[in-house]
Amino acid sequence: MIRVEGLIKQYGLNPVLRGINLHVRAGEFVTLVGPNGAGKSTLMRIVATLLRPDQGDVEVGGWPLSSHAHMVRRHIGLVSHQSLLYQDLTAAENLTFFARLYGLDNGEERVQQALKVVGLRARQRDPVSSFSRGMTQRLTIARATLHEPEVLLLDEPYTGLDQDAVALLDRLLLREKEQGRTVLMITHDLTHSLTVSDRILFLHNGRIAHEVSAGISGNELVALYRQFTGRAGRN
Repeated sequence: MIRVEGLIKQYGLNPVLRGINLHVRAGEFVTLVGPNGAGKSTLMRIVATLLRPDQGDVEVGGWPLSSHAHMVRRHIGLVSHQSLLYQDLTAAENLTFFARLYGLDNGEERVQQALKVVGLRARQRDPVSSFSRGMTQRLTIARATLHEPEVLLLDEPYTGLDQDAVALLDRLLLREKEQGRTVLMITHDLTHSLTVSDRILFLHNGRIAHEVSAGISGNELVALYRQFTGRAGRN
């Protein structure tokens, strides 16, 4: 579903990605972890068609980014540091706008279902500017999954969330996984990467330094993270 081969990106003389090879199978949940500056967000921005690589090939759903980025955008949902929501619009108005943007049939029904899934139907007429960080993140996930994309890209979705919001986000991500969505996530939180992931990749100095599969314990994951990145992961 996602294929990355020989990906290189640098800013000026500063190399950020140094030949990344990454394959994510259809229906697989893969998490990238690594210290700040490892290249995680740069890699995500390239897969999301927001940034061009200097070298290498990227395909999503069989579509090469170099020639069919417009097709790739139809098949991905992105949750990033920016919500991409309009603060002065209500929750329902935001989702209605994106439903029209994607040309969805039964748009109103899809909007109401998405609000129900993320627990925001009772607040659908409130402006996003009145929402907490956790509520905004829930609505962002509703926006990203409204068109039922084949691939979901998550860049630090847990940042700034309180304990209740984290628990709800865990349930939402497990739901996406159970529905067979292909997910690529970036997080600093090793505990949550272990909870939902099929595979966890350690990114360090612009390269994939190590890979572990589901079933490993939290203590083993932290020890391996320290070994391959030289950093203490958050758990």
